Order: sequence, then C-alpha cells, then structure tokens
Amino acid sequence: MKKQILIYGLALGFLTLLLKWLEYRFLISTHAFEIYAGIIALLFTVLGIWLGGKLIKPKSVKEIVVVEKLVTVNVPQPAFFESDQTEIEKRGISTRELEVLQLVADGLSNQEIADKLFVSLNTVKTHTSNLFLKLEVSRRTQAIQKAKSLRIIA
Repeated sequence: MKKQILIYGLALGFLTLLLKWLEYRFLISTHAFEIYAGIIALLFTVLGIWLGGKLIKPKSVKEIVVVEKLVTVNVPQPAFFESDQTEIEKRGISTRELEVLQLVADGLSNQEIADKLFVSLNTVKTHTSNLFLKLEVSRRTQAIQKAKSLRIIA
C-alpha cells in the first residue's frame, strides 16, 4: 500500500513538474521581451547601488581626544592694586565690562572670554565694543594700554 502511494505521489509530482515546465516555455515565448527588460533593469539597479556605494563613501568620523592639563605659572603680581573707582564711574564702565576688560588684558580671545563668563560670543563683542567707545580707542591693545594708564586695571 505504501509503495503504491509513493509511486502515485512521484507520478503526480513528475506530471506537475512537466506542466510547469510547459507553462514556463509558453510564458517565455510570449513574454520574452518583458522578461529580458526586467532582468536588465534589475541588473542595472544592482550595479547602480553597488557603484554608488563605492563612489560615494561616507566620510569616516575621526575620533578627537582632548587632553587637558592644568599648568600653574608663577607670575609676580604687584603687592596691591586698587582700581580708580572715580575713573570707572566717570567713564560709565559696568562691572561686567570691567571683567571683560581684565580678561582681554590677560590675553584671552573673545571665545575664551565667552566660555569663562558663560555668555555668548556676541555679548562679549558688545562689551568690548562698548569699552572701545568708553575708553575712546579702536583696538584691544589700545584699550588695555589706556585702561592701565587710567589705573582701571593692573
């Protein structure tokens, strides 16, 4: 009984395979152009994706390692310095502008001053511009020199 079922199943499988093969031959002969065009389109799509991946590689992200080191420098400071408050008031220099002026005199850039005072770069630029007007100068070096001569900063 099992042998007959096995033979019957193999015969049906073979006949199904034969019918599918005939259907495939008929399909190929009637729709040959569409099949070939589809295969060529698929090949060009795969080739385009592969070539695009080769030509336009994403830029690799380089890892930047920042090493911070605290350096202490012993700079001799004057024994005692007191700002001329009357000159500061006369010129209308605010406390924040005085801080910015001292940091400018210490040699910090605008960005470094902004980072140190936790303000924006534009705020620092505004303070330095106001200082230039109040001290009647046009450059940072002139502002430092004039502030020192007026005893506003050390």
